Amino acid sequence: MNDPRLQSPAVARNRQPILEILQRVLPERARVLEVASGSGEHAVYLAGATPGWRWQPSDPSPRALASIAAWREAAGLANLLEPVELDVTGDWPSTPFEAVVAINLLHISPWAATEALLAGAGDALVPGGVLFLYGPFRREGRHTAPSNATFDADLRARDPRWGIRDLEEVTAAAGRHGLKLDKVVTMPSNNLSLVFRQSGQSTLIPAR
Repeated sequence: MNDPRLQSPAVARNRQPILEILQRVLPERARVLEVASGSGEHAVYLAGATPGWRWQPSDPSPRALASIAAWREAAGLANLLEPVELDVTGDWPSTPFEAVVAINLLHISPWAATEALLAGAGDALVPGGVLFLYGPFRREGRHTAPSNATFDADLRARDPRWGIRDLEEVTAAAGRHGLKLDKVVTMPSNNLSLVFRQSGQSTLIPAR
């Protein structure tokens, strides 16, 4: 019988550093929506480490949803909910959340997906809630490492709509949806963790 559980080697490298950041910025009890949960390994690890978090995984891919469901069944965690199908450019859950988490999403999706993620998080988060983004970013238009420049070129060759995003551009776009950059944390493998807070205000500036 085939095992539907997918595995990503990167998860083992970054899951503990991500957990440590989330534990610093989230309350002990929080409703968390993870978008683009992928294999589901992050969901199992992060929910398992903090029982007070009610973790809602999601993904638009049927294969990913099957993997998440299988990991969830194997883990047997009461606070890890059944995965839901969610494309960030579509309809979001109506439930309010203390946190929205997106790990390694922005660089492997079109810029429109980033705009949709920020808009959706702005609406879904309670005042003071956290949008947590993890992945590679450029700073002031420059890559933070030669390996990131190589990775960026490979991404754009695979799909010209993809690519490592500018931290400043993401921050400006977030501000249009009431999200203020609170922390930037350097992470392993030349990645960053970005922590945004829902200010409860939106400037309503049209997207470019």
